[in-house]
Amino acid sequence: MNTFKLDGVESGSFMRPYIIAEIGVNHEGSLDRAKKMIREAAQGGAHAAKFQTYKAGKLAAKESPAYWDLSKEPTRSQRELFAKYDAFGPAEYQALAEYSNEVGIHFVSTPFDLEAVDTLDPLVPFFKIASADILNVPLLRKVAKTGKPVVMSTGAATLPEIEFSIETLTEAGATQIVLLHCVLNYPTPIDHAQIARIATLQRIFPNLAIGYSDHVAPDDTMTSLEVATLLGAVVLEKHFTDDRSAQGNDHYHAMDEQTLRKFNEKLSLLSALTGEEGGDTGNEADARKYARRSIVAARDIEEGEVLDENALVTKRPGTGIGSEHWDQIVGLKATRPIEADTLLHWNDVEL
Repeated sequence: MNTFKLDGVESGSFMRPYIIAEIGVNHEGSLDRAKKMIREAAQGGAHAAKFQTYKAGKLAAKESPAYWDLSKEPTRSQRELFAKYDAFGPAEYQALAEYSNEVGIHFVSTPFDLEAVDTLDPLVPFFKIASADILNVPLLRKVAKTGKPVVMSTGAATLPEIEFSIETLTEAGATQIVLLHCVLNYPTPIDHAQIARIATLQRIFPNLAIGYSDHVAPDDTMTSLEVATLLGAVVLEKHFTDDRSAQGNDHYHAMDEQTLRKFNEKLSLLSALTGEEGGDTGNEADARKYARRSIVAARDIEEGEVLDENALVTKRPGTGIGSEHWDQIVGLKATRPIEADTLLHWNDVEL
């Protein structure tokens, strides 16, 4: 199973996923609120606080219909919605990156245009590509040329489209690509999540690290992220808010500090239950010794007697000649008298 690495250091692995708190534009234009969410994401146990860097006019045309749940976010135009929250510029992102560093969390932001890549390049440890830009060739090439790792969501993409994007990134210079299974519905109904697709991506792209970007409305421990982790996701991304009851935007399907903290507590339990790959029987030493069987005299045995199967039986504990040596012992001679119900040892038989 491949891992996600930053600067050559393992940052996500099986049962220890790298967690991205996708703040996006849930700050709604407030720098103070954005910093508050960064702090809460760090306190909840996220590894990265991620934003979205765009200008509405560069992202969507005037006629750009909504594709989200209008009962949760009533804005019917993408251009109109994005224009509400695109006030941040280079100065704000610099301030957020510096604050992230102060509280011990990575600053990341998704670029939605070429200028955004230039703005973010000095500030981020890796680039995130949104599902909607998986076929955006100019953006893919621009990001790849930075030489930084690329984490790419695959929502609504077919396998040939994913292969096309990987090829485009690789040819442009990307050396580390992480794919995130994603469903591009806000929110994603449970029966649409298809988290098993993580295994499909692992099988088809065995040389890439695979993760999961989640849009399922969270329960107390975020079961969707638990399932993704158990299936081997090494990077997890989920929207983050400071108020899950807030109206509109991405608040309604986001986690907050409390749910993130609970997830990390559950993750510690799941990790302990799962253990290390390959297993370790060291904790079962007493069981191996006392619950397994030895070869035992079924009756009194005389010195020099040839041991046949009627003279022997297997019983606990396993501190004598182990029962796996049955065929070796049958047919040998006893070197001394052996009392019934006595465990045999190697010096009791003539080798």
